[in-house]
Amino acid sequence: MRVSESIRGQLALKFEVLFPHLDERQRRLLMAAEARLLGHGGIRAVAQAAGVSETTVRKGVDELESGVGPLGRVRRPGGGRKRAVELNPGLRYALLALVEPDERGDPMSPLRWTTKSTRKLADELTRRGHRVSADTVDDLLREEGFSLQANAKTIEGAQHPDRDAQFRYINEQATNHMDSGQPVISVDTKKKELVGDYRNAGRQWRPAGEPPQVRTHDFLDRQGPGKAIPYGIYDLAANTGWVNVGTDHNTAAFAVASIRRWWLARGRHDYPDAAQLLITADAGGSNGHRTRAWKTELAALAAETGLEIAVCHMPPGTSKWNKIEHRLFSHISMSWRGRPLSSHDVIVNSIAATTTRTGLRVEARLDTGTYDTGVKVTDAEIDALPLHRHRFHGDWNYTLHPAHTQLTPRAVDAVPACPAPVGLRAPELTGMPITRLDQLICTLTPALEDRRERLRHQQRGGNRLRARGAGAKDILTTPDRILAAVLHQRRIATLFGVTRSTMSRAIQEVRPLLADHTIPPSTARFRTPADVTAFLAPEAKTEIKSTC
Repeated sequence: MRVSESIRGQLALKFEVLFPHLDERQRRLLMAAEARLLGHGGIRAVAQAAGVSETTVRKGVDELESGVGPLGRVRRPGGGRKRAVELNPGLRYALLALVEPDERGDPMSPLRWTTKSTRKLADELTRRGHRVSADTVDDLLREEGFSLQANAKTIEGAQHPDRDAQFRYINEQATNHMDSGQPVISVDTKKKELVGDYRNAGRQWRPAGEPPQVRTHDFLDRQGPGKAIPYGIYDLAANTGWVNVGTDHNTAAFAVASIRRWWLARGRHDYPDAAQLLITADAGGSNGHRTRAWKTELAALAAETGLEIAVCHMPPGTSKWNKIEHRLFSHISMSWRGRPLSSHDVIVNSIAATTTRTGLRVEARLDTGTYDTGVKVTDAEIDALPLHRHRFHGDWNYTLHPAHTQLTPRAVDAVPACPAPVGLRAPELTGMPITRLDQLICTLTPALEDRRERLRHQQRGGNRLRARGAGAKDILTTPDRILAAVLHQRRIATLFGVTRSTMSRAIQEVRPLLADHTIPPSTARFRTPADVTAFLAPEAKTEIKSTC
């Protein structure tokens, strides 16, 4: 039977209308049904009308004639195009070798120093004989547990061994001050900001298609307003902030001037009965613990206000833990996000408008003063400061007293009085708890006595002539000798008040035994013998007693 052109045209029109609404199997069965109705020659006519191969129509006819029930799927199991990774078993390994060249197979990958986008990976795989698309590469990477990852700021670098102890000490100091009604502030300098029509990170709601117009390059215009240096003071107890916006240099004088302005404007009114002020600050910058000008300016502030100013620095590498960072500065950045800081007034007003749901209130003032850089502070000026270093990490924790009189004499050449030996066992000096020191003494005492006996035997050239214990008594006992050797590593062994030769002999005897024992670093810091005398003064004058 020959199918007329009119019937073929009607079939083509029917298929054109129905096919967009049918899946692959439904279209195949529809064509098979029409072919069976047409009889002989129907398969060819339907294939021509639908624009498919006769094999496809014939498969549909076979499905209808087989009487098989609905499959529940478009293709039979195993039908359709095979996945690229199945046709090419080496594709997955080749891809992983490109993504992880340091760990898998190919350390000299040409993509090692470039961005490994799916398109570049696909091009490189195709060049190596693995024909694949970027979408397939994306699917394989996700199957292997990969995803697009940004850098995560989690590595803090080498941690100071006393980091956690310093955090606990700061918390203890802050709690004690706040419990007694004394002010506790966290200070730091926020990132310098360019003043003018420069880009500011973030977005804000504006009419569509009308973003703020800013400069294409962030180069400071020497003829423009310049820059802004926000120095912040955050009151922990009151949840209030004060920001002094400077225009010159971020120096120690500027930092202390900011604290002074806060005290005159807010602090003395909020704490009328305050006698002490605790400052928590970073370890570096204009308020760093090594900055001499910082201590000098604070001493002047203490004399002006009559406050006893205590400072506790954050351990190195932990500036982001400072309270002001996430209690004040982060909210200021959110307050002016997406807004060009076109003038100093915009900066000051944006800071002053910063609030939070927890009740944060912020004040801001513009500081147009000049602060010279390169100011030198001599050793004599530092020694003359009314500065008292705390027993724990005196380099990080210290107090500046309002009086300009010395707490303890600082004569460098003076010979300190013989201190109480029990004070020399302090963990700040030895670097270890007293119990661990006692264990070390117990461990080394037998070995030290045996070593001394062998040395004396060699010196005598034979056995002893007198009973053990007879004759002149040693100036230093065995525990004293061990303790002196430990303290010698802190360069303060002469505190035992003995001659250099006596101390040298004791150290020479014990030092070989200490080679197998790790002595932790000391947390005490002293500049002069008088500092050590002041450190040991409160201790009771008792003898060293070994637990052995």
